Amino acid sequence: MQFVYPTFLWALAALAIPVILHLFYFRRFKKVYFTNVRFLKEVKEETSVRSKLRNLLVLAARLLALLFLVLAFAQPFIPQKGGVKKGIKALSVYVDNSFSMSAATQDVPLLERAKQRAREIVSGHGAEDRFQVLSNDFSGRQQRLLTREDALAAIEDIKLSPAVQPLSKVLARQKQALSNAGTDNQELFLVSDFQRSTMDLRTYQDTLLPLSLIPLQSVQEKNLSVDSVWFEAPVRMAKQTTPLLVRIRNHSEEPVENARVTFKYGRENKPLGTFSIGPGASRVDTVNVTITGTGWQRAELSITDYPIQFDDQYFISFYVAEEIKVLSINDATPNRYLQAAVDGIPYFKLSDSGSQNLDYSQFGQYQLIILNDLTSPSSGMGAELQEYVRNGGNLLVFPGRNATLGAYKDFLLGFAANAPQSFEQTSRVVGEVNTSEFVFRDVFLNRSANLRLPSTQGNFNFGKFSSRAEERLLTYRDGTPFLSKYQLEKGNLYVCAAPLDQQFNNLVNSGEVFVPMLFKMAISAGTDSRIAYTIGRDDLLEAQHQSSGAEVAYKMKGSTGEFIPEQRTVGSKVFLGVNDQVKEAGWYDLFLQEDKITHEYAFNYNRKESELQYFRPEELKSTLGEKVNVIEALDSAVLTASIEENNKGVSLWRWCILLALLFLLAEVLLLRFWKV
Repeated sequence: MQFVYPTFLWALAALAIPVILHLFYFRRFKKVYFTNVRFLKEVKEETSVRSKLRNLLVLAARLLALLFLVLAFAQPFIPQKGGVKKGIKALSVYVDNSFSMSAATQDVPLLERAKQRAREIVSGHGAEDRFQVLSNDFSGRQQRLLTREDALAAIEDIKLSPAVQPLSKVLARQKQALSNAGTDNQELFLVSDFQRSTMDLRTYQDTLLPLSLIPLQSVQEKNLSVDSVWFEAPVRMAKQTTPLLVRIRNHSEEPVENARVTFKYGRENKPLGTFSIGPGASRVDTVNVTITGTGWQRAELSITDYPIQFDDQYFISFYVAEEIKVLSINDATPNRYLQAAVDGIPYFKLSDSGSQNLDYSQFGQYQLIILNDLTSPSSGMGAELQEYVRNGGNLLVFPGRNATLGAYKDFLLGFAANAPQSFEQTSRVVGEVNTSEFVFRDVFLNRSANLRLPSTQGNFNFGKFSSRAEERLLTYRDGTPFLSKYQLEKGNLYVCAAPLDQQFNNLVNSGEVFVPMLFKMAISAGTDSRIAYTIGRDDLLEAQHQSSGAEVAYKMKGSTGEFIPEQRTVGSKVFLGVNDQVKEAGWYDLFLQEDKITHEYAFNYNRKESELQYFRPEELKSTLGEKVNVIEALDSAVLTASIEENNKGVSLWRWCILLALLFLLAEVLLLRFWKV
């Protein structure tokens, strides 16, 4: 047996006080005159024996009561097998405050239960110990060691957070804080539901730093989530209807019936009806959205689900341009048929420019650039066009009849595209359309109809390299390519095997092919086609730089306030670092001047917490090994006594107080009912 406060044992010297009082207590006798003393002698002897016995019992009760009272202050305990470290202890308590902790227990959410467990852990330690209170927020103030009172206050301040941290990072953060504690007596506590999506620990072997896990489980593990939302077409146009695809996932092992979906766009809040989904399944539904205006647009998808609701909403934002700009680069005069074809497409604006007087800085404003029968593209033009395509532009190349093959080889090499080898002046007809690719997908309602495909009177033969990712959109009847596609980072390169000149190619006369081809090529990519971002994962954003000044400060504003992100300007782009400044899901405006929005971002909570699959206590024990203590405390159990027992062994001070009270009661009963 050992003592927490052994200095209190000096108080055992107080046991001499009742002994001294007992020895020097002389009762004064009153004289009574009696004629016959023979009977008095017998009574005196009997009374004297009974009085001595009672006094000894009273003395023993007093001594034992005082003894156990002193021992209670010294706090005796029976140490555990591993022994108990003495001195000030430093410990770290992690409280999982991710959105999965909003699930319900029998009476309160898991987060409130976790905070209660954390309070019991802190209360189970001494007033002189120091504590770190850590949550998923990883704020700077959580890296300080606190007193017991400050730790209890910090636990009360913990709220649900969109932040999600893997447990390996949590342990690293805890060890970092305790490394400055100045004591070797340290311990770690993790209070969590231990979701499989964040549980990246597979073993724990640190013998110098004890780790205790306190798993919490919800009563009902059901959850639906709006998993993702995306447009089928990368570019949207005003006054047109475009399909919006929505994926909804059931994360439970039970089917869900009659769940409601709502779509909010502009001033309309449109119910989309109900749906059913099987256990562990997902389904994709289509919402036909009619774009009502130009500029930045906002929309929101939501479902009805309880109790976990953080993933029931999905915010999106997208830009609708007033017009699609197309640039035609020519060696000679512009192609009037190309102009006529573009004039038939609403919202299209075609600009012509000579190959010798190009303004490369303006390339970024065009959705599609066409090289119209150029003889020899320069190396400078090639470098600028490569950068344009990498940033999301679309380039359509028609080599000229007298094209310099070497120049085109060098030009196309930068795009990892096949180069023309020779020109063959032979009549040929296109025989196959790739309708599975975006450019011609959903263009022809009836392919079996009499579709007039292009024909050529001369074309280039291209080399074939298996390492180059060519996708054929239009193919001659002999299987050789007429129109090919190559993807370069965010943008696309389209190469035609024949010049655009009507002398060799009647593509411009095939309106049912040429017009939709130009339209779909122009909208097949964009400088930024993302319509949604994830909080905590997408910390680096990109936007078009809107100012030529050196000293500019972009600001972002959401429903919770305004902040200045980290920013770095590279050419026509500005890169923004939001880090942990976006806390709430919703829309955030980027601007230099508050009345002029540069870009709009829609942020959603991370769906990583939607998957309600947990490690059970027995799984934690088998996974992490014997070095980890898994405390399975029932909801109604108080953890403080268990923590004290782990820290100090089997504590006996409560028994000492009980025994002290019992012996005091025995003394009172002896004095009260034993009459001499």
